[in-house]
Amino acid sequence: MSSYEKVAIITGASRGIGRQIALQLASQGIKVVVNYSASERKANEVVQEIEQSGGEAIAIRGDVSKVTEVDLLFSETLKQFGQIDILINNAGIMECKALADVSEELFDRHFAINVKGTYFACQQAMKHMSRGGTIINFSTSVSGAMLPTYSVYAATKGAIEQLTRQLAKEFGPKEIIINCIAPGQVATELFLHGKSQELIDSFRKLNAFGRLGEPEDIANAIELLVSDKGRWITGQTIRVNGGFN
Repeated sequence: MSSYEKVAIITGASRGIGRQIALQLASQGIKVVVNYSASERKANEVVQEIEQSGGEAIAIRGDVSKVTEVDLLFSETLKQFGQIDILINNAGIMECKALADVSEELFDRHFAINVKGTYFACQQAMKHMSRGGTIINFSTSVSGAMLPTYSVYAATKGAIEQLTRQLAKEFGPKEIIINCIAPGQVATELFLHGKSQELIDSFRKLNAFGRLGEPEDIANAIELLVSDKGRWITGQTIRVNGGFN
């Protein structure tokens, strides 16, 4: 199947890495579903940018922490485009606090969005994705480090790495590949929020190139995984981090 016949759902695609993935996949001729939870204006801006470049996209609201809304995201995609070939589980949150300051609400919200949302989107993909499809989940390269205040966030991403590995053989009979991208520090609103310039500069020094990653660095790796050249890669966590750790 050529890229010009494919349909991709990208969760959390109104900004940051998700936005860049949407733009780059659309530039390959893939029809894109820009999922968002609250940022309707930004999601529509992504759709407009894609359409202005000659691509095809729609925005669909859906809070991935709610299974009913995940189900509706898939059913609406099928209604609009008739098929689903690519799922990018990019939606996630990151609020870093010391162990003593982590509330039950913060803990539950992280697992609801980062883990539950990904898991039940994969369940919908098992039901509805075209044979030969591609699923990409998101972890973090922080899971290979020991950084104070990252315990809850890193725990959710460790869970993502394991479910990706365990689901690979379940998807195998449908020739669906499933992998996990683990970015290092990327200059997005999610990462930069609340951090001092001194802390940001310290993160730059942790990889081989002395810079933060850019959303394009992550989207470029995803382009490989959704292409025909990535068909022998499944069940893997791929660290896209400039040599961090």
